[in-house]
Amino acid sequence: MDNSHPSGPIGRTPPASGPLERGRERYAQRAWAEAWQLLSLADQQTPLDGADLERLAMSAYLLGRDDDYLQALERAHSAFLAAGEKLRAVRCAFWLGLRLFFRGEAGRASGWFARAHRLLEHEAHDCAEQGYLLLQVVDEHVAAGDLDAAYAAAARAAEIGDRCADADLSACARHVHGRVLIEQGQVGRGLALLDEAMLAAATGELSPMVTGLTYCSVIDGCHEAYALRRAREWTDAMTEWCAAQTDMVAFSGVCLVHRAEIMQMRGAWDDAIDEARRAFERCQQARNVSAAGKALYQQAEVHRLRGQFDAAEEVYGGASRCGCDPQPGLALLRAAQGRLQAAATAINRALLATGSGLQRARLLPACVMIMLAAGDADAARRACDELEDIAGRCGSDELRAIAAYARGAIALAAGDAQAALLAARRALQAWQQAEEPYMVARVRLLAGLACRALGDVDGARLELDAARTVFEALGAAPDLARIAALTDRTASERPHGLTRRELQVLRLLATGKTNKAIAGELFVSEKTIDRHVSNIFAKLDVPSRAAATARAYEHKLIGAG
Repeated sequence: MDNSHPSGPIGRTPPASGPLERGRERYAQRAWAEAWQLLSLADQQTPLDGADLERLAMSAYLLGRDDDYLQALERAHSAFLAAGEKLRAVRCAFWLGLRLFFRGEAGRASGWFARAHRLLEHEAHDCAEQGYLLLQVVDEHVAAGDLDAAYAAAARAAEIGDRCADADLSACARHVHGRVLIEQGQVGRGLALLDEAMLAAATGELSPMVTGLTYCSVIDGCHEAYALRRAREWTDAMTEWCAAQTDMVAFSGVCLVHRAEIMQMRGAWDDAIDEARRAFERCQQARNVSAAGKALYQQAEVHRLRGQFDAAEEVYGGASRCGCDPQPGLALLRAAQGRLQAAATAINRALLATGSGLQRARLLPACVMIMLAAGDADAARRACDELEDIAGRCGSDELRAIAAYARGAIALAAGDAQAALLAARRALQAWQQAEEPYMVARVRLLAGLACRALGDVDGARLELDAARTVFEALGAAPDLARIAALTDRTASERPHGLTRRELQVLRLLATGKTNKAIAGELFVSEKTIDRHVSNIFAKLDVPSRAAATARAYEHKLIGAG
């Protein structure tokens, strides 16, 4: 395969003299800005041939100069056709179609793909170009929901890549093949293919464009399969690759999105916000609207977890305008705001629009918690059953931990504290191994509530204190408020005959939560909360919720918690 093609590896060039030779040299050294300037200067002096136009196009792409990339690659396509190099013209048409597809320009993309297919109509033998065009066929089958056909096309493309010794095609086809297997529920086999493709990227066997595309897609696939430790490993490798090319724009934004997500999981929330903001700026520069939306979603998630609800609302909206689905984060925000009907409607709508398998696993944990808060235990159990089924087939420790936490919350709401504690213990071990402090703290909160329901006062105190320490370090205000509302500190906090539970209800009532929302927060029925509120009114001798709140502040029954 010709090394000058943008999808081919970078080769060595002879010592430089004029702008063309120096441009080729800087291209080989991955100094993209200088390569672009020198090759542009050479093009002004004498129009470049197809191979050098490809170099010019690739330099433009990596610098985020998207329109210049398309223009240069169109010129390369025409130059190859004029020179009788049909197969190289086909490759240009494929990459043009792919970039236009990613930009959302489906009509122009389809036109270039169609031209590439027409140019290959009379090709007598299999060639790598036929394999590249099969990748487009895979995408079409996936979009149509025909995973078996997608699997066959991806396997065929990988076979062609291997036979033609085209490392880029082999890696592209193999990772697409792996993504299809993951969609089919064959997660172990799928991840093995992703690892193989990523190894080729990490060891420098692939061209810059295919290296970047492989990193981005494989890390997405790892997140989709809840292979979170793998995602961290490959994100670190992508970070090193991006850092070695300081003027590269094209993939650096996506890398920052992945880094922000990893930082959030590791508990570095300030760094996650900063990284997500940088990611958004880079993705905008590269005209990667989809990735820009994901960067905004990551920002909104941290705002939500910190209780910065207005900021979260605004940024979720920005993510949606970029075409990024704001669920399940937006539904969880609505639940945290006490708008449980809106939360339930949003999460159910998202599930109805989502096919099956791992894509639904992203939404089901939120569905369980929202339905519990809304008092719909049956809907919560159905969602948990589906989540456990997916987790069992997926084989991911992290997804099994998420399902165990959901099952524990359901058990506690149903009054089975022992089952809740056992589920919490299973989840805790997985999250501790994954080194995700926020999830560890949430599980310890659940364990603390279960211990208290079982009468284990010391166990409850230890678990709740451990959770509180993490939430304080992270700045997770809503979780801290919940612990404050649930914690029975001293008997002096119970004047006027209020019981421990009534004081908890009063604290939540004072935040403006409805009886239904309070029931969800405390994992009891709404009728139970109605009774508690009635008792509170009677014991405090007040006629309304507002009066009860005022009396509570007056007598310091609520406050810092």
